[in-house]
Amino acid sequence: MSDATPQTTYDRVLLKVSGEALMGDQGFGLHPPTVERVAREIKAVHDMGVEVCMVIGGGNIFRGLQGSAQGMERTTADYMGMLATVMNALAMQGALEALGIHTRVISAITMNEVAEPYIRRRAVRHLEKKRVCIFAAGTGNPYFTTDTACALRANEMSCQAIFMGKNGVDGIYDKDPALHADAVRYDEVSYDDVLAKRLKVMDASAIALARDNNLPIIVFGLDEPGGFKGILAGEGTYTIVKD
Repeated sequence: MSDATPQTTYDRVLLKVSGEALMGDQGFGLHPPTVERVAREIKAVHDMGVEVCMVIGGGNIFRGLQGSAQGMERTTADYMGMLATVMNALAMQGALEALGIHTRVISAITMNEVAEPYIRRRAVRHLEKKRVCIFAAGTGNPYFTTDTACALRANEMSCQAIFMGKNGVDGIYDKDPALHADAVRYDEVSYDDVLAKRLKVMDASAIALARDNNLPIIVFGLDEPGGFKGILAGEGTYTIVKD
């Protein structure tokens, strides 16, 4: 693993970004200036010497659960959602490479013309060579969300933390801060409390996977300029989920 610069807390991290975070002010799809802004946040961290991998959701294009709720067969809907994550990953790859960062899109569904297949040892080597790895198509299985893919890949890559970049909030609150003015932000919360209080961080299987492998989850505001870099330098506002 790399030697991180002295001011960084972690050497290797996984950043989870929801598909909705890439919509900007639009109600659907990709907003290229927003994609570029997120790419600049990643570049700032990459320039610190931190090895970065990513998982991006697909909810800005298609969400499997919503398709299933509208009568579509669940397995088909979930595969469509996985393909949406590949589209987002390719957009992020383009934005990162425009900033001079070598990037690999690694798909759990084989599509050799646009992405590498997922091979763990090869992905680790990419990280060691300072390439950003974007893991697309979830786990490759229906009934599992990109949250679960995020926890799985972070463990497989020996990441030291999962960073959950949120829009509009700077951590985990006891209730929805958009609806309740008296909502209180947690500085730290345990995995078990997240599950027991049904706090909306990640789905239960992802939280359990992180807990079983003692992998901290840091929830922060992705729309705060410099927030990702700041937290890695030990600054900023966030909530950490750990034992």
